[in-house]
Amino acid sequence: MFNFDEDRFLRIQSGAVGLSDRIDQAIGACIEKGAENLFLLGTGGAAILMQPAAQHLRLNSTFPVFTDLSAELIVAGSPSLGPKSIVVIPSLSGTTKESVETLAFVKAKGATVISLTGHAGTPLAQGADYGFVNFAEDDTSCESFYLQSMLIVLSILKHRGEFAGFERVAGEFALLPKLLIEVKRSFEERAERFAEQIKAEPYHIITGAGSTWPEAFYYGMCILEEMQWIRTRPVHASDFFHGTLELVQKDVSVILFKGEDAFRPLVDRVQNFAQNYTDKLSVFDTAEFALPGISKDVRAMVSPVLLATILERVSAHLEAKRNHPLTTRRYYKRVAY
Repeated sequence: MFNFDEDRFLRIQSGAVGLSDRIDQAIGACIEKGAENLFLLGTGGAAILMQPAAQHLRLNSTFPVFTDLSAELIVAGSPSLGPKSIVVIPSLSGTTKESVETLAFVKAKGATVISLTGHAGTPLAQGADYGFVNFAEDDTSCESFYLQSMLIVLSILKHRGEFAGFERVAGEFALLPKLLIEVKRSFEERAERFAEQIKAEPYHIITGAGSTWPEAFYYGMCILEEMQWIRTRPVHASDFFHGTLELVQKDVSVILFKGEDAFRPLVDRVQNFAQNYTDKLSVFDTAEFALPGISKDVRAMVSPVLLATILERVSAHLEAKRNHPLTTRRYYKRVAY
């Protein structure tokens, strides 16, 4: 595969799923001490990657979960944040300014903090009550964060007596790193074709629903906008027909992300509309990819993981075809803001 280190990918994703026992022990301790709610926080893309786990908990438990924007939480606070709160803060670098400020804020409120970072010896890794470190880089962090956050909420469900399959799911997660390699391999030719197809496109409407919506939001904002300077309009499939549909014309690129959860029909509806009005409709459907040994319910959980893993292949080809390295920035961490 083009510009891809298989051993590195396996090591990083195996590290993520290998945290399951430690995560379960930490969550068990929190629940035993009387935890009453969960805050999945973060900054920018890392915060977006927490959303599928948050939705899974909302749909399967009465345990309150909050996904406040960190910057707003610091400004306004929350009456639900306190000593009975579990706060999860992801940051690949472990040094993200807003997330470090969030750490100090929630610690002052007495919350128990779990950090998910890619580097030890950083403020977030060291300052949390439970610091889970799994080295990753930009091209591998999505899968890692998606999987770790899902393990956290599955453990909460387990310790509240709302889910009896934690060990089964963790076992299936352990199969994913090698399976994802094969998914990438099967998608490689299509990834190159798609990169060639969109390399000169100035604008994309990107949509999804349920667990695929966060990946639509993330890929538009953090990859195409930040790393390729391509304008995008991420819009949730349920909102597509309340404004964005009026932008669809023959030459407008519309990208759909379809998962395998209960919200798939929302994306089907967009597809049924868009295919009549644009000749630049692209659909990425996780149901197309083989995952031997993975149960139907787990496939639904990992739909955003599958999307992240195939889109990394698109990004690798896109940066080469556009002669625009994914590390090139105008402003991000380059100027004061």
